[in-house]
Amino acid sequence: MQNNTQPPDVITVKDHLYLEDMLSWNLLAMKKANALSEQCTDPSLKETLTAAGRMHERHYQKLLTHLQPGGHVQ
Repeated sequence: MQNNTQPPDVITVKDHLYLEDMLSWNLLAMKKANALSEQCTDPSLKETLTAAGRMHERHYQKLLTHLQPGGHVQ
């Protein structure tokens, strides 16, 4: 049995398309959270939305490394 602790050096077309979808979903979620945060007047909710936007941005950046040559996320 192969130990799958490291991502493969080459990803399949299906995996690549899924990663692109995940990038799109995270980018959209980040934009929506940031837009709602700017419109929000409740400080607590504004901070929650800002934090959600930052989380989706981190996920976007992490996924992006999988699409770059030799990019592995530890």
